[in-house]
Amino acid sequence: MIEGTICTPETVDKIGCYGNALVCVNQQGLIASVLFPNNSQYGEIKQTAISQGNYHQLAADEYLLPGYVDLHVHAPQWPQAGLALDLPLADWLDHYTFPLESKCSDLNYSKTIYDSLVKELLSQGTTTALMFGTIYNDSNIILAKACLEYGLRGFIGQVAMDNADQTPAYYRNQSAKDAIDATELFIKQLQKLSNDADRVVPVITPRFVPSCSDACLQGLGQLANKYNVPVQTHVSESSWEHGYVLDRFKATDTSVLDQFGLLTDRTILMHATHLTDDDMDLLAKREAALAHCPISNAYFGNGVMRVKEILAKQIKLGLGTDISGGYSSSIYHNIRQAVISSRMLEDGVDTTKQATTRGVANSRINIATAFYMATVGGAEALHLNTGRIKEGYKADFQVVKSHPSVITLSDEQMIERILYQTQQSDIKQVYIDGNLVYCKD
Repeated sequence: MIEGTICTPETVDKIGCYGNALVCVNQQGLIASVLFPNNSQYGEIKQTAISQGNYHQLAADEYLLPGYVDLHVHAPQWPQAGLALDLPLADWLDHYTFPLESKCSDLNYSKTIYDSLVKELLSQGTTTALMFGTIYNDSNIILAKACLEYGLRGFIGQVAMDNADQTPAYYRNQSAKDAIDATELFIKQLQKLSNDADRVVPVITPRFVPSCSDACLQGLGQLANKYNVPVQTHVSESSWEHGYVLDRFKATDTSVLDQFGLLTDRTILMHATHLTDDDMDLLAKREAALAHCPISNAYFGNGVMRVKEILAKQIKLGLGTDISGGYSSSIYHNIRQAVISSRMLEDGVDTTKQATTRGVANSRINIATAFYMATVGGAEALHLNTGRIKEGYKADFQVVKSHPSVITLSDEQMIERILYQTQQSDIKQVYIDGNLVYCKD
């Protein structure tokens, strides 16, 4: 049991803050109840928890928030976070990223970087992460084992990339069959690795359309239908990538993925800065989800995701760090950048144009919406009952210390400040399924 002030998303643009809450967790790692002092059983339940040694009271300057869901992490890219972000996407992949990922053929190297990454994500308040691995099956298993060892809930993809025109000879699947067989093997191995069905989950992962042959995409779509597991890939990510797909297929990424059976209600698509209106309608129809990676998009997206329009169409939408296209492993940093980018989209950036014509009207979001995407949005994308501090939800929490204030702030004002100012050092504890997986002190 945890007692203290809780802050939880209530709607897409409203955060609820409640003091003196008793958050009770059952043996299955679910929130059994959330009680307040006006409940007749509040005192009795509290005293029972104290006598059983199951009680933890937050300090006055600590707040209980849901754990974050990071919908886009390139696990093998962790060593280069914050490097070479001045390059165009294609150059960045060819000269930095593909060589780095190929190092994961060394399993000792893989263990070193994956242990570091998983512990880093937990220390940033992330409790669930959707991750790209590499083309190397054994390396991806090491990533899954790191998640199990340290407690992170991991959705992990065996990357498929067989198109010789767009991938280097030293780092690609040798054929479409090789990519498809490796993906299926990984699905079977991961499903046997843990008795907990959502602790480590295999994800079908065509790197993106340019990296894959038609036969590869077709085979992966058949696997998605056979196993009903999640699918992840980049979509309409940049001017180059978007244009490549249009030239090759005379259709957008979204339509191409749908053609190959890869657009399902368990599909999560990253970036999406160049979506068309028809793309959005198709995504809504298929009940697919999107991952907004605002920091990475600022470097490689050649545009700003139209978050307000996407949410208005009832498309599931979460946040991702996109390590290492994004320099930070913190969802907090991406919450802030999501708000910043939306304001730049609304206001426009070319001051040689009139203010009334240079932006996209009604585009800005508030910090509550970004918080919703970091919690509920990501959870819904992965079909998880987490992201809220509410009865029946998974007990995935972070305890965050607020910064001192020289003025009196309400709890609602304090959570706004927390979302804008929290750094890694302010995150005191992290719980997943009610188990303490990170403690700063």
